[in-house]
Amino acid sequence: MAMSKKVQKQREQQKAATVLRGVWIVLAIAVVAISALFYLARRQNESPAASVKAASASNADTAMPAPAATAAVSSPSARAEPFGPTNLNQVSAPGVSPEGMAWIPGGEFSMGANDPPDMDDVGMKATLDARPIHRVYVDGFYMDKTDVTNAEFAKFVKATGYVTVAERKPKAEDFPDAPPENLVAGSVVFAPPDHPVPLNNYYQWWTYIPGANWRHPLGPDSNIKGKDNYPVVQIAYEDAQAYAKWAGKRLPTEAEWEFAARGGLAGKPFVWGDQFRPNGKWMANTHQGHFPDKDSGQDGYVGLAPVAKFPANPYGLYDMAGNVWQWTSDWYRPDYYRQLAAGGVARNPQGPDSANDPSEPGQPKKVQRGGSFLCTDQYCSRYIVGTRGKGEVSTGTNHLGFRCVKDVSHRPLQG
Repeated sequence: MAMSKKVQKQREQQKAATVLRGVWIVLAIAVVAISALFYLARRQNESPAASVKAASASNADTAMPAPAATAAVSSPSARAEPFGPTNLNQVSAPGVSPEGMAWIPGGEFSMGANDPPDMDDVGMKATLDARPIHRVYVDGFYMDKTDVTNAEFAKFVKATGYVTVAERKPKAEDFPDAPPENLVAGSVVFAPPDHPVPLNNYYQWWTYIPGANWRHPLGPDSNIKGKDNYPVVQIAYEDAQAYAKWAGKRLPTEAEWEFAARGGLAGKPFVWGDQFRPNGKWMANTHQGHFPDKDSGQDGYVGLAPVAKFPANPYGLYDMAGNVWQWTSDWYRPDYYRQLAAGGVARNPQGPDSANDPSEPGQPKKVQRGGSFLCTDQYCSRYIVGTRGKGEVSTGTNHLGFRCVKDVSHRPLQG
């Protein structure tokens, strides 16, 4: 009888434990559901393009875990691939270079990026979609020595009356679920927190600000007075295209951009050579201090710098690393280099026919190059030459600009 009571007591205890576990499971599910609803509600209350544009802004300066399709581009066997020599075309510049432009002779070179000298997790992620290293040939062309400046863009706007994407009110048909009060013109701005934060949520330092545009790059209370020689920012892809067409130029292909950035140097990790700071000298405007909350400005600049304040590369091009990202005409695909490598030497590649970013399917993105003043070995090391950025075509930010190229003979603008 005593044994039966003991067994009965054990069974009651087991039943109670089972019920308790069930309660905890239900509570856990409820917490997850409430968190998801809160997140969705917050996203719905943002400005209409905020979630898309802030995410796109973050792509340029992130080291987020790569999706499977991207990670497959870089495997242990894909590292330390050999760079071949750069074979320059032995031709002189055809006459005097257009004002403000440098002659880039073209030729055959190895395109892509190996692991940086101070290899770490951030550096590895920066080179994931820059593999395999492959051979490319480009014809000679002219390239702007600097990024397009505020003064140059202002001349274009004055001559044409052009209105940038960030200055236009979003259309209701493009954002059918957005409340009318959220349909306001604006753009994405880097807004660092005042304290250290985990680096797993870029919404902590990117925000959509109504009234932000090229004239007011940080929002309506900012301006560009006295900054004629700074690179113009808050420029969407179609804005850059419109300027290039007006100037009788075009945007560079990704291959042209990398050939020009390398300056004839084969396989170097940086535009200027092998060391990030040769003899302790700062060679580009990047982020120092603790990302994202503190830029100490050890390189002389906190945030954006005027153009041409750091040494030019061997072709006479300034700021091909750091300061602002630069648009190219190529659609972004992480598997594009594998396609090129399979076909031997690619001649004047124009990029894939369409975009595909596995991390944001359906978002049309173009390749961006060069890194920005936000690049750091703590989070984004895409000042490494050969690494790639990406941006949604209607998105401008306060760390994104562009420069143009010009053919010896006219070549139509890319789409």
